[in-house]
Formats: sequence, C-alpha cells, structure tokens
Amino acid sequence: MSAVYLDGSVAVPPVDGPQDILALLGDRNTLARRPAFRIEQAADKAQLADYRRLRRDAFVHEQGLFTGHDLDDRDADPRTVVLVARDPEGAVIGGVRLCPVDDGPDIGWWQGGRLVVARGSRGPRGIGAALVRAACARAEAEGVLRFDATVRAAGEALFRRLGWQRIRDTEVAGAPHVLMRRPIGRIAAQSAATKAALGPLLATLPAPAGFVGDDGAPVPGTDVIAACDAIVPSMVERDPEWAGWCAVLVNVNDLAAMGASPLGLLDAVGARDAAHAARILAGLTRAARAYGVPVLGGHTQLGVPAALSVTALGRTDRPVPGGGGRPGHAVRLTADLGGGWRPGYGGRQWDSTTCRRGDELRTMTGAVAAARPAAAKDVSMAGIAGTLGMLAEASGCRAVLDVAAVPRPPAATVGDWFTCFPGFAMLTADAPDAPPLPAGPARGAVCGELTDGEGVGLRWPDGEITEAVTSTVTGMGTA
Repeated sequence: MSAVYLDGSVAVPPVDGPQDILALLGDRNTLARRPAFRIEQAADKAQLADYRRLRRDAFVHEQGLFTGHDLDDRDADPRTVVLVARDPEGAVIGGVRLCPVDDGPDIGWWQGGRLVVARGSRGPRGIGAALVRAACARAEAEGVLRFDATVRAAGEALFRRLGWQRIRDTEVAGAPHVLMRRPIGRIAAQSAATKAALGPLLATLPAPAGFVGDDGAPVPGTDVIAACDAIVPSMVERDPEWAGWCAVLVNVNDLAAMGASPLGLLDAVGARDAAHAARILAGLTRAARAYGVPVLGGHTQLGVPAALSVTALGRTDRPVPGGGGRPGHAVRLTADLGGGWRPGYGGRQWDSTTCRRGDELRTMTGAVAAARPAAAKDVSMAGIAGTLGMLAEASGCRAVLDVAAVPRPPAATVGDWFTCFPGFAMLTADAPDAPPLPAGPARGAVCGELTDGEGVGLRWPDGEITEAVTSTVTGMGTA
C-alpha cells in the first residue's frame, strides 16, 4: 500500500512477487501493509523531547559541533514548528524545525534547521529527504517567501537534488557549512497564471497608443475614462451578493487609479433564475450606493450560467498612467488594512470595504486624483508584487520591493498579503520626496523603488534580493 506524506511524496513497498503485485492492485492484503514511516508535527512534549534527544546524540556526541546541548533561542520561540518522522510503532526516528529568522515581526523569511535522522534509520529509506520536503511544504503554507537553511557541506548534494540553491559557504561551530535557499515561485506562478497570456492575446487589437496595460482607457477626444471588469463565474454562482459588491469595487478602483471621478456604471448580469439575479443585484446596489455611483443601465438574462461584468465611466482631463514611472522613482503602497479575510476566501480576498462608511470609501478612491503621482495602479488579481511588476513593465523599469516596509494587516501572512486581492490597495511611483496619498483610513508607506531592468525583486532586511518576477508580467511592453 502506498503512503502519502505531508510533503506530497508517496512511498511504495518493494514488489517481491505475485502476492505483492496483487496487493498493489488492491487485494485485501493491503490492509496489513503499513508505511515505513510518517511525518507529522510534533504533537506533545514527549515527541519534542525525543526529537531533541536525537539532536543531542547527533550534533553533540556524534559530530561534536556543540558542548552539552544544541538548544538555542529558536527552540523557545512559540512560532517554531517541529516536524518529526515516526516509525510504525510510533517512535520518533527523525525531525526538523522551521521558524522565523528572528524575534521581530514575521515578514515571511524563515529558516529550516536541526535536521536529524536516528543512526539506525539512515540510508535508502529517504527519511531526511522526506523531512526536507515536508518542511518546504509547511513553510509555503505559513506564507513564507524566503526559506533558508545552513547545512553541512556533506549535505549540499541532498539539498541540491531536492531543488535548493547554493548561496555561499559559511561556518557553524567552526565546521564548514553551506547556506542554501529554497526557491519559492508563488508570486511568479500567480503572475503567469493571471497575466502572462495578455500580451499575445491583445497584440492585434486596434487600441490607441499611450495607455497600454492601464486600469482604465481614455476615450479619444473626450475627458471620459472607461473601465470594465468581469467577476469569476464560480464566485457569482456561490456568493452572489459579494460578487455584486466586488463588481462595483474593482471598477471604481480602476477609475481611481487613473485619477478619475466616477460618473456611472453599466452592468451585464446572467443568472439561472430571478432569485439568483436579485441577490447579485442586491450586492451591486449596496456597493453603488456606498460609493455614490449611479447605475445607468445594463442587461439582465435569466436561465443561463452565472455571469457578471460591469463597465464604469469616469472623468478626468489629466489621467494618471500606469506606465509613468522612471528609474529612481520611489514606490509607495497605500492600502486599507481594516476588515479581514472574506469568509470562504481566506488568504485570497481581503474585505476592508464592506465595513467602511461611504465618505471613507470616496476619500480613498479620490486619493490618486488629489496627489497626482507619476504612475499608479490598483492592485489586481496579480497581487501586490505582480501588480507592481505590471507598473514597472509599463514604465520600462524593474521594481524592487522592501518586504519589511510593506503595510500589512497583522492577520495576513506576507505570502498571502502579497498575492491576495485586497479591498483597496494602490501602488504609486513618484519622486522620492513626493507627498503621500491623502487616502483617509488607508495606510501608506514608501516600500521600494524603480530601477533599470525588468521584473520584481524582493529586498530583505539583510540586503539580500530574491527574485519574485524574473521578466515582464503581461508581455504587453512599455506603454
């Protein structure tokens, strides 16, 4: 019988003969087969004690790296996670720990360490490799965007085989070690999934030049800005009131990023029946009233799969482009940190708007028009880092984001916050001495800069830069 571990790996017992073949095909004999080991989080003090005993045996007595014990401050940190490997009898035969790098706020930079396997359990069973894979999976589940480990020089080959990158040589307790880093592609994968196809798809459209990749489109010969967004059909189906609210939210934010004041909305609704359509329109109506935007008209069709799109019209005679940034400009994020995760969308959609008064919403959406930065983009489905990549691409630049300086609500991990869809979050680029956006309850901070090159780098407190997006996001190029 195959065993699935926390890290997603599968262990299959060796096939020795016909009986084993029958077992693998589903014979009842499989009920008697057990995996060689399983990996889980240490559940009690006894398992932690067994893990620390293995560490003492290996790092103090066997390797002589430490004297007396190998305990440190990370062992006392309540955020530290210990994963242990247990044999079929329940004995702890290996373990690894992972935790934030220091005692300050968790900024999504963790380290793995104290990987150990009992002497009698080492070898072809692959316990050490399984523990490393499980630690990587757990780190990403904790919202980590940088995961480092300092390993003995002899262990470098194992970590390379598991996809880690060598950073540099170092020493621990006088012994040669290597700093290794696990590449985490969460941001790049999200950017690719949501935006990478746009360039080739849209290249032949007869669009006017100048505002390629912007959140809204200036109507030629007028001071009108048009924006259009559709809501994911599955969301319209299962959460119609929220879908209706978001259809207004995303379009008003798109106008706001252009520095435009909203004139009105047009909606197109598809629903299985009138009751479902009424729920969609109830959410849309509530949001339109909160933002003070009239619904000018639209189209409604019943007896069809759920669908919702909204077109917004606004006005400004000086639209703020998404591609107006230049190397040397400071990057600022202005975000509403109130509210919390929308029920059913934890880690993906942050709802800060449904609890705000109308005047607060209108102050936030008027902030770009009041400050008029060189470039602005409302954070979209690509998340903070991906949207910054879009602003940088349209500006012909590279962006560097200072992870620790990004405004973030305490309830969100860095990984989730950098990739979620927030209620109100505006990225702007301007001269370093430019004033902040007057965005009322939203909080703003300078958290990066535009430079020569392309892509998005994440800069950490130690000065290291890890690559979040290595190239352009949309392929649409410079505006």
